[in-house]
Amino acid sequence: MQPIKTILPPQTIGIIGGGQLGRMMAIAARYMGYRIVVLDPAPNCPTAQVADEQIIADYAEIKAVKELIEKADVITYEFENVDLDAAELIQNAGKLPQGALALEVTQNREKEKQLIADLELPVPAFRIVKTEEACIEALSIIPLPAVIKTCRGGYDGKGQLKLESEEDKNAALAFFREHGYCIIERWIPFDKEISVVFTRSQQGNITFFPVAENEHRDHILYKTTIPAAIDAALEEKAYAMTAKIAERMEIVGTFAIEMFVGEDTIYMNEMAPRPHNSGHYTIEGCNVSQFAQHIRAICGLPLIPVHLHQPTAMINILGESLPKAIEFTTNHDYGFLHLYGKEEPKEKRKMGHMTFTAETAEALRKQLDIFEEAIQQ
Repeated sequence: MQPIKTILPPQTIGIIGGGQLGRMMAIAARYMGYRIVVLDPAPNCPTAQVADEQIIADYAEIKAVKELIEKADVITYEFENVDLDAAELIQNAGKLPQGALALEVTQNREKEKQLIADLELPVPAFRIVKTEEACIEALSIIPLPAVIKTCRGGYDGKGQLKLESEEDKNAALAFFREHGYCIIERWIPFDKEISVVFTRSQQGNITFFPVAENEHRDHILYKTTIPAAIDAALEEKAYAMTAKIAERMEIVGTFAIEMFVGEDTIYMNEMAPRPHNSGHYTIEGCNVSQFAQHIRAICGLPLIPVHLHQPTAMINILGESLPKAIEFTTNHDYGFLHLYGKEEPKEKRKMGHMTFTAETAEALRKQLDIFEEAIQQ
């Protein structure tokens, strides 16, 4: 672990990646008085709109990374596919408190699954396949239904294929021939998906945000509801499993783990070494957001104890729902609209989100019903 350096306003935070996560990190940091410089190839990207400066270059361009190192006192990232050579360069400069290990693990499903298995945490049966023979063997061993995924890349359902019948195995072989390095894992029937978002400080302290319950549509997160409808024993189990991973990986900053809940068992699914879509609710729902807590962690500040104000939910706004979501705000006195500053609304593209809070779960449900009906008309 790097020596702990306290970064105070108005020092400069560098962010690799200019999407909505970087934007919300930057907003939290600007509230605290920090300067922001962002590295992203797209001019006027969402983060650049709220930053002091943008370096317009590819994420892996070493000259640009060196410029970012020169201009920033500490550096973070908003997505996991950061070039590892660039990450190690920043780490060696003493400006990446999150380190390169979290990136190395979460960029690669083989390393991610192996780490979970090494910690003896529940994970669906899986096989890593690098040859066609290994793929055929894995398809004969892993029971159906199953899923084949690329070991690198892929998000929001991209880079994966569900296998439900013997006929689907031919499609799986074709998928492997296209991608070449895959994981085949058992498809676990589950009652619900949850996510645990937490922040770990450079001193090793951890604060957990309330467990969130997630609903996906077309492989994209649609809605997150807090608190999740799980009992206290499962909640504690989820926190304990998360802490085990956090300690092994020496996580710094905000991090998220998605899990499947089936009866009394929790299965680890995937990890994200950064703030997470299912943690956006924390901006209005908690006394400190996942973004503000992340900034505190990377800057060497103590973490704030987390409290949920009241039942909260978040719904993602995709391109096709954007006009109706904006219209909703003109005649309703509830719901917090967040738009990400993306230029072109496209179908299935995340353009923003709405957060709802209420004193009771029933009142929250009514707000959500009205909003969902409005955007689906």
